[in-house]
Amino acid sequence: MGRLFGTDGVRGRANADLTPELALSVAVAAAQTLAESDRGRAPLAVVGRDTRASGEMLEAAVVAGLTSAGATVIRVGVLPTPAVAFLTAEAKADLGVMLSASHNPMPDNGIKLFAAGGHKLPDEIELRIEAAIEANGTTAWKRPVGAGVGRVHDLLDGASHYVQHVAGTTAHRLDGIKVVVDCANGAAAEVAPAIYREAGAEVIAIHAEPDGLNINDECGSNHIETLRQAVVEHGAHLGIAHDGDADRCMAVTAEGDEVDGDQVMAILALAMREAGTLTGDTLVATVMSNLGLRLAMSAAGIRLVETKVGDRYVLEELRASGLALGGEQSGHIVMPAYATTGDGVLTGLHLMARMAATGRSLTELAGVITKLPQVLINVPVGDRTIGAAAPAVRAEVERAEAELGETGRVLLRPSGTEPLVRVMVEAATEQAARDIAERIAAQVRTASPA
Repeated sequence: MGRLFGTDGVRGRANADLTPELALSVAVAAAQTLAESDRGRAPLAVVGRDTRASGEMLEAAVVAGLTSAGATVIRVGVLPTPAVAFLTAEAKADLGVMLSASHNPMPDNGIKLFAAGGHKLPDEIELRIEAAIEANGTTAWKRPVGAGVGRVHDLLDGASHYVQHVAGTTAHRLDGIKVVVDCANGAAAEVAPAIYREAGAEVIAIHAEPDGLNINDECGSNHIETLRQAVVEHGAHLGIAHDGDADRCMAVTAEGDEVDGDQVMAILALAMREAGTLTGDTLVATVMSNLGLRLAMSAAGIRLVETKVGDRYVLEELRASGLALGGEQSGHIVMPAYATTGDGVLTGLHLMARMAATGRSLTELAGVITKLPQVLINVPVGDRTIGAAAPAVRAEVERAEAELGETGRVLLRPSGTEPLVRVMVEAATEQAARDIAERIAAQVRTASPA
């Protein structure tokens, strides 16, 4: 069996790649691997989902798998991924399961797993779960019977617990701030507007009517065009865009300009250093972050630590080094003092709190970074590994790096969640970056046609 887990759990086309049978197998293996048997009680698991129609089917399979392995299940319904992580910790559960494909289109779905405390799984635990799935496919797992079969309970006030928690993470009121919130027709449709209103903001919610099929459909953090228009039309101070499971936060200025995760991280890093809460004056980011972030942080006396792409690797570095802030250009921002994983709603709240505390516009705050032109091309491929490692592709990358010298950089990596190779180029001008990126992308397409 090849690697089942990508950079953010198990993903695939629901009912084709990610079937109910696979979901059940993952649930059983996770319960076997993660549940603690020495507590004198049945293992406890929290299960949530986003608004995808297929989530109902997969939730049933996961709950069946967990209970067949003897786990007690707390079903929390539709909530953001960080809310499920929070409730896993609050309930002192052994395991958390979130059914979501995050920013992916509706036909996809995914299974994200959390260990006790609401933390994402390290690679070695994922490998153990994969081994357990393979073993369960050849030998029947030990199934409890009678009173040993797990039970299911519905938590009806999970959303209010999460709203109260996030709203209580800042003392700064947002009175006077008007914000347009794009909820991506996803899991944040109710809780994000509620949290921002609780803090005092005037909230205009868009794409907040999920029907099971419209999640991430031309909306949310990957499609901010309608958010830009709405901010300008409503005369709002800013816009906030979440993705389908609300672990991302992208922003838009009053003028309609995009503010990405790099800029948000810079704003929060400076605010936290000023407050004395930026541990070690250090920010954690991935190799995808713009060179402009590195330069801005260096000028401000803030150290930048780089990780591989994926918020799980940012989280690992934050935990290992006891640091207070990290994230990704894509809008995954992690603040370990308040959350065990990336939380887009929490990020949006603290971004607006900085605006309220300083009286400065988002445009002014984001101006701390001068971003180097960056072009990212997602190349569909038949095989991600071949597309990224073929000799002709590597030769084109080396040629590009020689051209750029110290004035830019090239990053080539296979996606961890989709059949894509990501080609990223930074250069002194956008045209130069685009020309080089297109050359490399052409070689990738030739090496591994989709």
